[in-house]
Amino acid sequence: MTENKPAILLVEDEMHLARGICFNLEMEGYRVSHVETGEEALERLLHDRFSLIILDVMLPGMDGFEVCREIRETDSRVPILMLTARADEGDRITGLESGADDYLVKPFSLNEFLLRVSGMLRRSSWYQPEPVEEAYHFGDNEVFLLSYHARTAQGEIDLTDLEVKMLSLFFQKEGEALPRRVILEKVWGYSSDTETRTLDNFVVRLRKYFEPDPANPVFFQTVRGVGYRFRRVKGVE
Repeated sequence: MTENKPAILLVEDEMHLARGICFNLEMEGYRVSHVETGEEALERLLHDRFSLIILDVMLPGMDGFEVCREIRETDSRVPILMLTARADEGDRITGLESGADDYLVKPFSLNEFLLRVSGMLRRSSWYQPEPVEEAYHFGDNEVFLLSYHARTAQGEIDLTDLEVKMLSLFFQKEGEALPRRVILEKVWGYSSDTETRTLDNFVVRLRKYFEPDPANPVFFQTVRGVGYRFRRVKGVE
């Protein structure tokens, strides 16, 4: 791989769209590899490392959700941006539950797409989590930020790069109401005027991991009209 030039793997079977994406990413200075199927993508990942994976949902053979789950079996950290022609909220949640870090619905604007890509690459290229404690305990959970690992009531899990970023931010700002724009800037690297439901669905993912009752969260709380707050609950209050 060329030094100081982020390598991106694009998994997209629509050739017209793939050519446009490749051209614009290369114009931004990225090195792009393109494959048309999930099977080809998994084969490439056996031999090459990438800074970002852009993954279409509707692929021939293995779909993007399955490919994403397969990638997360072996690599919990590489950022994954999913693309789909379906705007259904259920698809968005499924993508994030499969391990994706962000989601764009076709058709999307070029500026929005490049913003997502640059933000994900910027936050992952040199990010080092700052643990508040070596092992951070809350409820029945134990989180190890530096090793990207957690123990929960449901069992042990490996954490993705963005999950670690978000947890690190919440732990450092425990008890504070964090505006949505602050979380988007700190975790995804987006400008404050970016609108996305990814954040909300991402919090749903964390609640499923760590909350005793995800429908009634006690740790990752919604602050209406503002954003979210992490509260480290010690016993019954």
